[in-house]
Amino acid sequence: MAAPVLPLQPLRLASGPAPLTPDQRYWRTFKSQQLVPSPQSNPVTHISFPAAPDNPLATGASDTFAVTSGSRVQIFSSKARKLLKTISRFGVDDIAHSGEIRRDRRILIAGGDSGAIQAFDTSSRAILKTWREHKLPVWCTKWSPSSGGLTELMSCSDDKTVRLWDLPSDQSSATFVGHQDYVRSGCFIQPGQSTLLVSGSYDQTVRVWDPRNNDRGRAAMLFKHSAAVEAVLGMPSGTSLLAASDNEITVLDLVAGRPVQLLRNHQKTVTSLALAQDGTRVVSAGLDGHVKVFETSSWSVVAGIKYPSPLLSLSVVGVGLNREDRHLVVGMQSGLLSIRTRLSGQQKVIAREKEKEMQALVAGNIEEYDRKSGKGSKGMLTKGRERSMRGRDFTGEGADIIIDGNARGKIRNQSKWETALRKGKYGEALDLVLDAKSFDNTAMLTLLTALRHRSALRTALSNRGSDKLQPILRWLLRYIAHPRYLSITSDVALLVLDLYADQFGQTPDVDVLINRIHKRVRHCAELSQQAQGSLGCLEMLNV
Repeated sequence: MAAPVLPLQPLRLASGPAPLTPDQRYWRTFKSQQLVPSPQSNPVTHISFPAAPDNPLATGASDTFAVTSGSRVQIFSSKARKLLKTISRFGVDDIAHSGEIRRDRRILIAGGDSGAIQAFDTSSRAILKTWREHKLPVWCTKWSPSSGGLTELMSCSDDKTVRLWDLPSDQSSATFVGHQDYVRSGCFIQPGQSTLLVSGSYDQTVRVWDPRNNDRGRAAMLFKHSAAVEAVLGMPSGTSLLAASDNEITVLDLVAGRPVQLLRNHQKTVTSLALAQDGTRVVSAGLDGHVKVFETSSWSVVAGIKYPSPLLSLSVVGVGLNREDRHLVVGMQSGLLSIRTRLSGQQKVIAREKEKEMQALVAGNIEEYDRKSGKGSKGMLTKGRERSMRGRDFTGEGADIIIDGNARGKIRNQSKWETALRKGKYGEALDLVLDAKSFDNTAMLTLLTALRHRSALRTALSNRGSDKLQPILRWLLRYIAHPRYLSITSDVALLVLDLYADQFGQTPDVDVLINRIHKRVRHCAELSQQAQGSLGCLEMLNV
């Protein structure tokens, strides 16, 4: 029985270096962007989500995040990305700031332009507490991460003060003075067993306050910057923190008491900082519309996303007890809230099926898609019938079984160079690939590999004039330095030198191409020697 004639399989090269780094692939998984306009198109100034609950059984304590915009604080579901509640019990002309949900999800605190700090019941939206000690707008409120964090919180105000509060009390428990301008940012840090307060001000300073110090006018540490401080962020270790001033982000070491890194990757003012990937990445947002991701070992940028509007707020919302990154939530000056979701597992499969269904709907093939996927009535009937007939054998004992042989038919849609190759016209096949209107390098590599396997490569390259030799030399000049093609290009180059060495110096065009190939090969050899030398030095250092 004759073997069937099969089409020539295209050459599959080894995969080259990945164009995307693992970090870029990770952040590209935040897809299915949802844009939510804020009421009255107010800028989205703050985004936060509650910390992990103390009680592991309280699974619902971290499935929300709060968005502050205008005179409202909106609470969204982290699971469904839907608006759950809107808290708007502020004054007529008041603007809300820094809405923060407590880690048990029962209470939300927020400051305002009136200077008041209000605590709301997230279930009934009732006002539980109101403090009015601040005389100017309160821009920052934070719950303490310590064991007493269910009642302890801090606030930063334009009246140049930082205050510590206890929820049951009607007055602040501590007031820290020393800033000379507006205090617009703050956070808690926990070095060891203690809890410290950090504040950033428009007086270009970052101050660290110790509540145990009786001198409230003296900061435990002070760091001077070159511009107003817009945001501060404490690192999980508790021994370092980040401060954003103008378009710079400064990494401050609290143990050494000095800055250790200065990041200048934004073009305009950095407005917000957030942690991601269990504290191993820092995400920043700026007025240049860029979100940049930094890794915390060398502080290099590993990923980035561009938005169409200046960014005022940012948060990487985690879900579950492990705080796995689920949403990248960004607030814009235009009033849009962007929610990008990272799908995994079954959610990714469902999203892929929805995308295929939408493509079929746009292409007008929805009936065919339903039939193939079994969603239509016919498909469901067919599947039901298949299940009912499963396991039954209706083949009669006297049925004839015919086995057809392999017919050596003609291969349809075969290219001209493949036809010439099958007929043994090797030189003509090579000319057809090189002279094609749209040159296909995969076809060229496939042909050269087939010629080498048939020991016909010398035959295809022989007996060529200068006009037929120049296309081969141009191809060698282009790809001889490519590491993935080195095996085949070196064989072709050596054969060309062996066949035509005695003719060099007779045709100027050929000589120019040969000289350029020579220089390129020599340059690659020098680079290879340098790489080998560097590798030897590194091996000695490792020892």
